[in-house]
Amino acid sequence: MKVSKAQAAQNRAGIVEAAARLYREKGLSGVGVAEITRDAGLTHGGLYRHFESKDALAREACLRAFEWTITPLDGLEQDSDASSTARLQAMVDSYLSASHRDHPGEGCPAAALAADAARAGPEMSDVFAQGVERNIQRFMRVLEGESSEKRAQTMVILSSMVGALVLARATAAGNPALSEEILQTLRERLVPSAPA
Repeated sequence: MKVSKAQAAQNRAGIVEAAARLYREKGLSGVGVAEITRDAGLTHGGLYRHFESKDALAREACLRAFEWTITPLDGLEQDSDASSTARLQAMVDSYLSASHRDHPGEGCPAAALAADAARAGPEMSDVFAQGVERNIQRFMRVLEGESSEKRAQTMVILSSMVGALVLARATAAGNPALSEEILQTLRERLVPSAPA
């Protein structure tokens, strides 16, 4: 049975979306083609009609995963009455939440896939670098500036958030209190106080 171009595009998008979520949940090597296509409601044979290889799918899924956004930030970006400190605190609070820690498939790909991307070779590293750069640019808009100092501040905040989330996830099952302490400490200390 021939599939229409619209249906083929929908099938491809479903595969990418399923892969983006499953890779964040289980890692790049923790999920197979059959599981991805099954999750997308397709057979695994159809994957190779859409992608030249599993690596090509992983790269596209990683790009798709970097479209993820921190929900509270979306409304605050347009709120001219909210200070940059308030917008940054909302972003930090949402990112370093128990919900984000506990649902990696729905969250930030940097915290979920950084170690995998580093091992996956230069093509995946390039895709990952593009996503990280987009996050840096987005965070800089929250901090209201384009200077080298704002970029450095953004990198410190972004790296701290990602590292804290990774540690919170790694300790959640073995020591839930420590996991929550990591999240809470960074929520409280990461955003500089507004000048008096």
